[in-house]
Amino acid sequence: MTAASGIEVDNYLPALAGVRDELRGGRSVYEGYQRSWGLEFGDLKSRVLADPDYQDAMSVAGSRSVLLLERSINLFLLVKFFLPRLPFGHIVEYGSFRGGSAMFMAALAERFLPGANVYALDTFAGMPETDAAIDAHSAGDFADTNIAEIQAAVDKAGLRNLHLVKGLFQDTAPALLPGVGSIVLAHIDCDIYSAVKYSYDASKPYMVPMGYYVFDDATVSSCIGATEAVESFVIARDGLLSEQIYPHFVFRHPPVG
Repeated sequence: MTAASGIEVDNYLPALAGVRDELRGGRSVYEGYQRSWGLEFGDLKSRVLADPDYQDAMSVAGSRSVLLLERSINLFLLVKFFLPRLPFGHIVEYGSFRGGSAMFMAALAERFLPGANVYALDTFAGMPETDAAIDAHSAGDFADTNIAEIQAAVDKAGLRNLHLVKGLFQDTAPALLPGVGSIVLAHIDCDIYSAVKYSYDASKPYMVPMGYYVFDDATVSSCIGATEAVESFVIARDGLLSEQIYPHFVFRHPPVG
């Protein structure tokens, strides 16, 4: 199998003897192991860090992203090797802060997902009201951002496929998503219960079969609200099984039929 860059996938991602390459509970156990085992126990991390495609995309993001290194690598692997296998769709990010991960994914999408756009949704003014019963974060956290400054950086980088969408998710997504039409990856990078629940539910009607839900914060010690939203709605209500728990939660949208 060959990626869009011409690199042989089988020579890049680890081969796992004894693990069957088939769907189990709607997830690809093999592909999940390739990324997660490869990053945690194999040489995949060093391979990605030496990859010019990764280096170029990270140079676009600069110091804007606050994602853990392994999580940015996992997003890279998804965009480069796995999203091109799926029906066409766009990338939607919920929670963009200073725009680093959105710029990173947009730079990769230009190369590996021709015609796809990245939509970065955020208040760009800090967190909204939170629930003190479950969320450790408070309203106004992550307010150190400025949409005009981010847009200037996006324009300077020439990322015409990246669109910043300012406002509360519940105010912007209902008008935006019908026009987006199809989603191949929802990067849900919001730390609180209500935002994670809304982002997931809003994306579901537009997700392509076997599309990816990536939850950045649901395994972070300060984000039990995000964890509870995944447990309550993705797992308990909808019955999805995670394809990865390392370096973050990754789930797949159900296949057709």
